[in-house]
Amino acid sequence: MAEHGREPKVSLGIAEVMGPSMYPTLRHGDQLLVHYRAPLKPGDVAVLKHPLQQDLLIVKRLVERRDGGWWVLGDNPGAEGDSRVFGAVPEELLLGRVRARYRPLGDQRSARAVVSWLVSALRPVPAERSVSRRLRAR
Repeated sequence: MAEHGREPKVSLGIAEVMGPSMYPTLRHGDQLLVHYRAPLKPGDVAVLKHPLQQDLLIVKRLVERRDGGWWVLGDNPGAEGDSRVFGAVPEELLLGRVRARYRPLGDQRSARAVVSWLVSALRPVPAERSVSRRLRAR
C-alpha cells in the first residue's frame, strides 16, 4: 500500500495498491475506496497496519477470527506477506473495509481504450463467500 501514517479522521478515503499479493482481485496501481472503521466480517478485503511494521498499510482478505486477532491472506497464493508469515493480526490494526477499486486510465487515450476503461475502471470489491474453503485448501 502506498498510504502510510496515522489513523484516518474521515470515514472514506483512497489508498493505492502496490505489489501483487491481492492479484487477480486487485492489481498493482489500483486505487481503492476504503470505508474506515466499517464493520468487518470474514471474506472482506481490508486495509490494515502491518503487524511487524505498523507505519506501513497493507491490504488483505479477512479469513477468520482466531485467538489474537484476524487471520488474513492475500488472494495471490504465490505472494508472501500475510498471516502465513506474521500470524493473526490484532483487531486494533484493522483500519477499514475496501468497498471498490478504481483502475487509473493508462497512457493510451484512443477512443477504444477509453471505452474499455470506462467499462472496467470502477468495480465493487465484494466479500468472498468461500474463505473457509480457501483456508482449508492452503
